[in-house]
Amino acid sequence: MDADALTDARRAEWERLDQLSRARLDGDGIDELIVRYRAASADLAELKTSVGDSPQGAYLSTILVRARLRLTGASDSILTQTSRFFRWQLPAALYCLRWTTLVIAISFIAVAVGTAAWIASDPAIVATLGPPAALAQYAEESFTGYYTENPAAAFMGMVWTNNAWIAMQCVLFGVTGIWPVYVLVQNAMGLGTTGAIMAVHDKADLMVLYILPHGMLEMTCIFVAAAAGLHVFWAWVAPGHRTRGQALAEQGRALATVAMGLVFALFLAGLVEGFVTGWALPWPVKIGIGAAALAVFLIYMLVIGGRAHRAGETGDLVEYEAGTPRLVVG
Repeated sequence: MDADALTDARRAEWERLDQLSRARLDGDGIDELIVRYRAASADLAELKTSVGDSPQGAYLSTILVRARLRLTGASDSILTQTSRFFRWQLPAALYCLRWTTLVIAISFIAVAVGTAAWIASDPAIVATLGPPAALAQYAEESFTGYYTENPAAAFMGMVWTNNAWIAMQCVLFGVTGIWPVYVLVQNAMGLGTTGAIMAVHDKADLMVLYILPHGMLEMTCIFVAAAAGLHVFWAWVAPGHRTRGQALAEQGRALATVAMGLVFALFLAGLVEGFVTGWALPWPVKIGIGAAALAVFLIYMLVIGGRAHRAGETGDLVEYEAGTPRLVVG
């Protein structure tokens, strides 16, 4: 076979394929692209079989590569993916959890306050928590000493990794519907028990002052993680028009985004706990720093997240990253 003769005969068809691979296409254009791609692939196979490597074959290969990328898509660069994650995917996923997070926060506070009031109102229950001397020592020294007994950097790293692990568990094991609730109730009752001990020894105000700077953001992150986990569970219970597998996949991908994002938010909370809570700063300054950290998170979640949500983002991966969905009639 003469490579030049084949090129002359097919040049117009190959150029048309090249035009289609660069143009914005409707349904008919995509159909034509596929037909011409198959025909050009057959021409390339014939060229390689007859003459091996050739300038004509290299030219056609370039056109086919461009057409194939148009058909299959190409992965974005890491910078583009990172920008999309923080600008659109993460805030949209957080925004979708806003009301569940609020309900969880109110429920958590109710359980913690109720537990503290119940224990503190009955000396017999307080006595079961430990010897009076040990409880007094905890209220007078151990509670505040916890924030200063280790170097600030080491303490920050410890609380960050611990809280990030709890948050990831709430999201990843949320499909059970039990684990996030268990984590929340356990922490609320633990906080309530501590509050009762401090209240009995007239240190309730000190406890609030030590918890507020970092706790505002830290606990909000845990509430968001629990909300994410419960959303995964609900996607399994009530998938709607989707199959359970599809619902879990979509919700799981979106909320795994939340788990990764909370690592950064909890890092900020860890910085406040390690370098602000235990410092000898005026309490209004400490609480102001904590409130500012929470405000940054809430603005990101509600304002930026609301904008991303209105733009159609859900927090899920884009189609190229998630895989082609199942096509159905109607």
